Amino acid sequence: MSIKRLRFIVMTIVTASTLGAFSSLVSAINLIAQPVRLAGNTYTVNVPSGYVFEVLTTEVDLPRMLTFHPDGSLFAGSRSGRVYRLPAPYQHPQELQQRFIYPHSVAFRDDRIFVASTEGLYSGHYSPSEPLLIQDLQKVATLPVGGHSSRTVKVGPDKRVYVSLGISGNCSDEYLGQGYSANNRRGGVMLMDEPIASGWQVYSSGLRNPVGFDWSPHDGDIYASNNGPDHSGYEQPAEQFAHLQPGSFHGMPWYQYDGEQVMRDDCQSGTPPRSVDEVQKPVATFAARSAPMAVAFVPVNSSLAELSGNALVALHGSWATQRWGGRASRRHPKVVMVQFDQGKAVGVEDLLTGFQLDNGDRWARPVGIAIGPDNAIYISSDGEPSAIFRLRRQ
Repeated sequence: MSIKRLRFIVMTIVTASTLGAFSSLVSAINLIAQPVRLAGNTYTVNVPSGYVFEVLTTEVDLPRMLTFHPDGSLFAGSRSGRVYRLPAPYQHPQELQQRFIYPHSVAFRDDRIFVASTEGLYSGHYSPSEPLLIQDLQKVATLPVGGHSSRTVKVGPDKRVYVSLGISGNCSDEYLGQGYSANNRRGGVMLMDEPIASGWQVYSSGLRNPVGFDWSPHDGDIYASNNGPDHSGYEQPAEQFAHLQPGSFHGMPWYQYDGEQVMRDDCQSGTPPRSVDEVQKPVATFAARSAPMAVAFVPVNSSLAELSGNALVALHGSWATQRWGGRASRRHPKVVMVQFDQGKAVGVEDLLTGFQLDNGDRWARPVGIAIGPDNAIYISSDGEPSAIFRLRRQ
C-alpha cells in the first residue's frame, strides 16, 4: 500500500469520528419504534416522534425515483422497464403503455413528460385526460450506456432540463468536458435549454455517480448525492453531499476528499482534466458504502416543521463493512436529513431507520423521495418486496 493511500485511510477514519460527534451536537429528531406490516411480516421502523410510517402499495416492480405531476398524481420510474402512475390516494399503481430499457426517473414541464432511461432521454406530450399514454414520444438525446446505469431527470426552477449520470466504473477515465468521446462524456450533471432543439451543456463535473439532486430553497443552487469508489477499504472514502454550481468540478475519480483536504487518488493514473485546486469539497458526508440516492428539500415554512428547509437523502445501503463480516455487516439502508442553518449544511442525522435486520437481510431499501401536495413524504423501495411508503404527521 502506498504512503499516499495509507494517509488517505487514516485521515478518513479520524474525520468520520469527528463528523459523528459533530452530527450529534445538532441532533433535533427523536426517533421512536413503530411496527410495520409488509407482505405478511411485521417489522420495526424507527420514525420521528409525531409521525406515522405507512405502506401504500407493493403492487410495483423495482420502483426508483418519484415525481409528482401538477395534478397531484405520483409517478415512479423503475428498473423493470415500466413507468408507474399512482393517482391519489396512491395505493393502486397504473402502468404507462410505453416500456423502456430502464426508466429511472421522469419529470414534467407544461404538457411535456421527460423519461430518463439508461440509454437516452425521451420526451412527449402528456395529458391527465389520457394519463397512461405518452403522445408523440421520441428520443431527444442519446446517453452513454454501461456501468452505472441510473439517469435522473428534473426540470429546474429555470424551466431547463437537467440530467445526471455517473461514470461507468469504479475509476473510469471519463469526464464531462473537452477531449473525451461521446461515450466517455459522463460523471456529472448536464442541462438543455430545449431538448428537442439543442445539445447538452455541462453544469457540473467530476461526480462519480450523482444519483439524486435537488434545488435548495435557501440559495437556489443544486445539491447532489455522490457515490464514492470502493477500492480504499470498507470505511473510506465517505459518500458525499455536494453543492453544485455552474462549472463546478468535484474531483472524481482523480481526487478524493479525506475529510480535511483533497488528495490525488492513484486508482486513476490518467492526467486529471483539472487541477486539485479546482476541486469543490462536499458540504456534508455519509458513511462509506451507504449508496446515497434521491435528494429532496423540504420547502421552507412547510407544515413538516422540524424538517422544513432541510434536505432528505435516501441511503440505499451497500456492501459489507468488514472483510469477513458478511451480510450482517452491510451498511444499513435508511433515510437521513442534512440539516441547514442560515442556508448552510451543518450536520446529518437519521430520519428513518430499521430497514435492515440483524442478519443483514433487508425488508426495504429507500431510493426515491418526493414531498407530496399533502406535505407528506413519499419513499420508494426497490427491495424485496418492492413498495412505496409514506411518512406523514399524525
